[in-house]
Amino acid sequence: MMAVDGAALRGMVAEIAAAMEANKDELCRLDGLIGDADHGIAMALGFGAARDAVDALGPEAEPTAVLNTAAKAFLNAVGASSGPLYATALMRAGAAVKGKPALDDDDVVALLQAMATGIRDRGKAEPGDKTMLDAWAPAAEAAAAARAAGRDRAACLDAAEAAARAGAEATRDMTAAKGRAERLGQRALGHVDPGAASAVIAIAAMRRALAS
Repeated sequence: MMAVDGAALRGMVAEIAAAMEANKDELCRLDGLIGDADHGIAMALGFGAARDAVDALGPEAEPTAVLNTAAKAFLNAVGASSGPLYATALMRAGAAVKGKPALDDDDVVALLQAMATGIRDRGKAEPGDKTMLDAWAPAAEAAAAARAAGRDRAACLDAAEAAARAGAEATRDMTAAKGRAERLGQRALGHVDPGAASAVIAIAAMRRALAS
């Protein structure tokens, strides 16, 4: 497998940005059912800004520098709730791998766990609240369980993506306890949370970028 160094993480950010742009309209459609119909725009804008910012870094930039730069650019580009959430996630990821020029399989799992914890801490949400955490939390847990069972990075990322997809789908049966959808009460039932849907897109892009 390739080394997960700063260059690989720059590629990861670019992969996420491309995926968000490709799915922007669908994310806005999902958000229109229970929110303000702008989630896809925010995610494409944020990760597009993050991509541009990390592209400007020198080739010697280490993983933490890439992740911190992406965090700051995302936050500057997106004023909606997803801005602070993803900025915190990326900053926590950077802190989790601080000082490492390249990441091993344990580090990649730790990065996922740090992102999920950052989103949980910043958003004050819990699994079951019908938020992006309903995809991120099971993804991080599945990756950690796979690693504890001796699976390699690719298998851990596969497990993370599968768990994120299942978690996002489960939000159909939840009422929202956070965000704009909270005001809808029972009317939010039957709809996938757009934040969970975009989390799946991000985690799937991470797998494509880092699994090989």
